[in-house]
Amino acid sequence: MSVRRYRDAVVVVLALAVPFWFLRYNIKRDARGLSGPDRVIMKLIAPVQYASATLAHGVSSIVSDYVYLVDVKKNNADLAAEGARMRARVSKLEGLEAENRRLRGLLQLKNHINADVVSAEVIAKDTVEFFRVAQVMLDRPSREIANNARLPVVTLDGVVGVTGKVAGDTVEVLLVVDASSGVDVVDERTGARGFARGIGDETKYQCKIEYVSRTDAVEVGDLLVTSGHGRRFPPGLPVARVTSVEKKPFGLYQAVVATPTVDMSRLREVLIVLSSPEAGELKDAAPAAGAKPKAAQAAP
Repeated sequence: MSVRRYRDAVVVVLALAVPFWFLRYNIKRDARGLSGPDRVIMKLIAPVQYASATLAHGVSSIVSDYVYLVDVKKNNADLAAEGARMRARVSKLEGLEAENRRLRGLLQLKNHINADVVSAEVIAKDTVEFFRVAQVMLDRPSREIANNARLPVVTLDGVVGVTGKVAGDTVEVLLVVDASSGVDVVDERTGARGFARGIGDETKYQCKIEYVSRTDAVEVGDLLVTSGHGRRFPPGLPVARVTSVEKKPFGLYQAVVATPTVDMSRLREVLIVLSSPEAGELKDAAPAAGAKPKAAQAAP
């Protein structure tokens, strides 16, 4: 028990003496005034102070880095959200710009056709085998559409088809690629005549050009435009571009296939020509070799 008592006494003395000597050392900053015990204490506490300072510096650096990283992460999140908003805004503005170009082009096409027209927006499409119809909503009511069937429907790129059933402001449009549709056309380059009839294939938009004489010069890439015959479409409107030509060793006609100049899968706005073909002739000559009338080419 005496050993334990002495041990406890020594621990108590050290617990009281060590802080006293630390305090005394810190008060005496002049190394020349240090006594022997002070020097011993200095040597003992120097590593402890160095380790403590190093640890404190390391902890401070870690905390600072953590706070910095948290701020950087928050800033990155804010920048990412702002970037997403800007991209959405740019996409919206690009869509509005494209719509503006289309509408300006249709306006110039409307002025290019010497006829009364009604604009309409495509609201639905019905695609089944041998029967292709698009539904459009008129921008203004028109009795002439209700009273007249199979009026020409055109867009900036050319002929779309003809009108069909009418229900209020909603009109069905029989597309030029439908098997029951047909347009009298001429080859803009050579003047060769033919009759564009829709193939009616539900997997692709194509027309076969019937009654093209074997002696007529027709090549792949030629633009076919409306002839004006048949008293329906004004002359000079793009209809299709030749994609294949086959001259058989017998028969009177060539086998010609063409793709419509209008992308039927991306129809947005159309014009319905109300006037008769006599009044609906183009103000200018037939369009130049391209998929759009002159007025459409001038559109921005």
